[in-house]
Amino acid sequence: MKIQLENIGKKFNTEWIFQHVSFTFEEKSASAILGRNGSGKSTLMQVIAGNLHPNAGKVAYFSKGIEIDDADIFHHLTLVAPYMELIEDFTLKEMVRFHFSFKQFLPGFDHQGIEETLGFINVQNKQIRQFSSGMKQRVKLVLGILSDVPLILLDEPTMNLDKTGIEWYLDLVRKFTLDRTVIICSNLHQTESPFASKSLQIEDFK
Repeated sequence: MKIQLENIGKKFNTEWIFQHVSFTFEEKSASAILGRNGSGKSTLMQVIAGNLHPNAGKVAYFSKGIEIDDADIFHHLTLVAPYMELIEDFTLKEMVRFHFSFKQFLPGFDHQGIEETLGFINVQNKQIRQFSSGMKQRVKLVLGILSDVPLILLDEPTMNLDKTGIEWYLDLVRKFTLDRTVIICSNLHQTESPFASKSLQIEDFK
């Protein structure tokens, strides 16, 4: 999927968070949105995901050269972000089943494959609320990356991950996103998005 930002601007009340953002996220490639905390990275990600409407400009989505209607874009993407919560009353097994009632598994995966990729032992019947913050982040990443969608949006994907978790995340991305479009929001470019082929500096658009 290709995404074109055409002179995008977003403001809250009278304050512009960013303005005049024009950028193309190429099909089947990884790109990073970079900037300090509070610079507007997550706001731009929310605009790209269709969760927020821009105050100026247009976001255009294309699949195999055909433009996708804004109202349908949620069918084509997954979003992993700190502000996207898991359902803590669910067990891991229930959470996986619930998520994949809306999305298809990436080919070659099923419920068991998802749980094996997580690397957890004997926790499928534990409630999510009993998981550590790092375990919850792994669940979010697996659900997002192993869904069969052409666009994966990752906002601060290594939050709450230790060194081993970061290595696991990078391996997951390298193995399962090569033929898809990936956009990463980060202020830790070398840690979270070293595989990105191009980047957008959000602070260039203040």
